[in-house]
Amino acid sequence: MMAKAERGLAPAYPIRTERLLLRPIAPRDAPAMHVYKSDPDAVRYVPYAPLSLAEVEERIETTWSRTRFDEPGGGICLAVEDRETGALLGDVVLFWHSERDRAGEVGYIFDPAFAGRGYATEAVGALLELGFDGLGLHRIAARIDDRNTSSARVVERLGFRREARLVESEWFKDEWTTMLVYALLEDEWRGRTGAASA
Repeated sequence: MMAKAERGLAPAYPIRTERLLLRPIAPRDAPAMHVYKSDPDAVRYVPYAPLSLAEVEERIETTWSRTRFDEPGGGICLAVEDRETGALLGDVVLFWHSERDRAGEVGYIFDPAFAGRGYATEAVGALLELGFDGLGLHRIAARIDDRNTSSARVVERLGFRREARLVESEWFKDEWTTMLVYALLEDEWRGRTGAASA
């Protein structure tokens, strides 16, 4: 599934789940990605304002183009595609924060047109496998705006525990924002996936 470098990881793409393909984001994804990344409601809780098509294209060529983990501090963004239709549903990110602490973080954004079908949960589940089995992480976190209840439900379904509620801890998009910190440990994940496959 993945090729480990001396210090890093090069996943084998596409990563397949029951209904999805996770793959590198390509220039052809820009128009479909622009649909949700230009929607103020869809990007309300992510760290950028609505993006123009040109801005989406520029990010695809730069920060969203990484396909491997070379060193801590980096991450990879992947397109989430419906295996049956080929439609772009959204995108996900896995950050590798620390080699010593074996720490990572997940993030995700999906086109609201595909909400409520479990795609985010399925895609983030694949990121957990990539992080725990591929990178050998010990702990994967998710930082979620307190108002983003649908995003919190995604990680809760995957077994993440809420560790903190940081009241008005960040000045985000011109207002104080309360952040929730969720996390899942490798042995907790293995216990859930082992029980599910038994």
